Amino acid sequence: MKFKQLLIAVIAMNLIVVPVALAGHAAGGVVIAPAVADSAHGEYTQEFRLEDCTFANRGRNPFFVLEPRYWLRLEGVEGRDRVEVTITVLEDTQSIDGVETRVVEERELVNGELEEVSRNFFAICTETNNVVYLGEDVDIDDAGVVVSHEGAWRAGVGGARPGLIMPGTYLLGSMYFQEIAPDIAMDRGLNTAMSLTELTPAGSFSGCVEVFETTPLEPSARSTKAYCPGIGLVRDDELRLVDWRERP
Repeated sequence: MKFKQLLIAVIAMNLIVVPVALAGHAAGGVVIAPAVADSAHGEYTQEFRLEDCTFANRGRNPFFVLEPRYWLRLEGVEGRDRVEVTITVLEDTQSIDGVETRVVEERELVNGELEEVSRNFFAICTETNNVVYLGEDVDIDDAGVVVSHEGAWRAGVGGARPGLIMPGTYLLGSMYFQEIAPDIAMDRGLNTAMSLTELTPAGSFSGCVEVFETTPLEPSARSTKAYCPGIGLVRDDELRLVDWRERP
């Protein structure tokens, strides 16, 4: 699609399209400025026709890997803190709301101390290649002691429903809920950039996309993530990919 046509197409969505060079990646991509970050709740898609899906708990789409023993690590400085996040696709599966999901563990260390461990539940809709998010268990750690499970949710419990963590086809300007757990987790994504080149300590990656995240539960919260083909997450705000591996 030509740039002029793209601009016309998204004006009706109250989005602003700009070709820019952003910190952390090279110029040349098409970027949508997230002007709808505070838009109405109903503008984000909540229905994903999951009743038409056949689910698989292993595999991948262009920007999300769901294969056991795959892992990646991101590091960076947030404020005065050194943060390290390791994401591992486990051999474990978990039945959530009638779907056999793959468990993906995320471990976050702050200044070398474990702060949070989450076990996230994902499945792939084979008809669309969408990666669906069905919940997470959360352990918040303080000095080696679990002090909270804040943010934990499961589809089918307390009105919670599956969200979309990564579309099978990335469409610039798409808006969708990633988590649908009322009063607990309501993260939502806006696809803001594509055809990016991401520069990380682990290397340079092209053809990448960007997702701008907000939540109506915390209107001031903002997060920007970048995903690259065959790798997955390479940038999470100030964190950058430092290593990844497909274990035999």
